[in-house]
Amino acid sequence: MIVNEKGFSLIEVLVALVILVIGLVGVFNLHLVSKRGSFESFQQTQASYFAQDIINRMKLNRSQLTAYSGTYSGTLTQPATACDVAIGANVICTVNQTLLWDLYKWEQQMLGSAEVNNHSTNVGGLDKPTACILAQASGDVTVVITWRGIRKVSDGAINHSDALVRGCGTAGDRRRAYSVNTVII
Repeated sequence: MIVNEKGFSLIEVLVALVILVIGLVGVFNLHLVSKRGSFESFQQTQASYFAQDIINRMKLNRSQLTAYSGTYSGTLTQPATACDVAIGANVICTVNQTLLWDLYKWEQQMLGSAEVNNHSTNVGGLDKPTACILAQASGDVTVVITWRGIRKVSDGAINHSDALVRGCGTAGDRRRAYSVNTVII
């Protein structure tokens, strides 16, 4: 007597579920990798913006160009005079006050102080940023911004030909570096 059975066996269903789960795990991992890559790209874009911001500030305060040189990692205190240029602002600052205000505001932007979460933690800037500026009286300016990335990769700044890039920030397999060389006339 031959019996024709129709339908799926339990083993077939389990094999199909295993294949489905493996596919879903792959899609989930791909999603994580793309999120990390997107965040790394965003951080590099932010570093580019911050470098251009300080260069523009230096252009507006050319007489103090060499005074912008230094290493900045979030330790500056707020100056007594706020030199923000806003609609209706009626503050007149000296070039030195403008210098101090520029560096303070720039440092605060890199730290992300304009965006905080509900635990009062800065979330809008770079992760552990350090910025190094070398401005010469001739107008040659180098701005280097380093920060901590998500993934471990080789530290490209460690073998850089420019000593300013090599020495800016903490060396390590998560250090990212962005540098700009320009001339301010």
